[in-house]
Amino acid sequence: MSFCNKLSRIVRHSEKKLHASVITLKTFSSEAATHHRYHQETHSFLEPESYINSWEPPRDPKDAERMLAQLRRDYAKKVSLYRRDYVHEIEMLRVEKQRKDEARLVAERAANEERRRLKAEAAKVRAEERKIFEEEFRRTLKLLHEQSSLWIEPKELEKKITEALVESTTL
Repeated sequence: MSFCNKLSRIVRHSEKKLHASVITLKTFSSEAATHHRYHQETHSFLEPESYINSWEPPRDPKDAERMLAQLRRDYAKKVSLYRRDYVHEIEMLRVEKQRKDEARLVAERAANEERRRLKAEAAKVRAEERKIFEEEFRRTLKLLHEQSSLWIEPKELEKKITEALVESTTL
């Protein structure tokens, strides 16, 4: 029984070496390492458990029950430990995600406030331009009204019309 265990370990060990050399060859053959390949190269498996393939049936059934109960307790402890680590890791990922979400929300709020501020400034500039245009328009209307209200003598009217036709100057 022990010889078979040793033989299977030797075979597994040689397969791991062969697998590692194949991965190395694959790495050299490709230009860019992907995340999957990087994970395959850097992943480390857990060591094989000592109680796997180590069970030798005892002569006494009470010893068998005791050993089986011990194996179950050890297994339960390890599973509990793995679950605790997993829960802790998931909690850390959740906290990290929450922190990133809060940072993103703060950045979005700041961007929105900046956009609103710029929009308000643009509205003020447009209002100022509109006010200047209306003031200019009022002055032009007032000037036109003053100039049109000048009385032209009937004798001068014919002369002004001819001048306007001959000398076409813009206002």
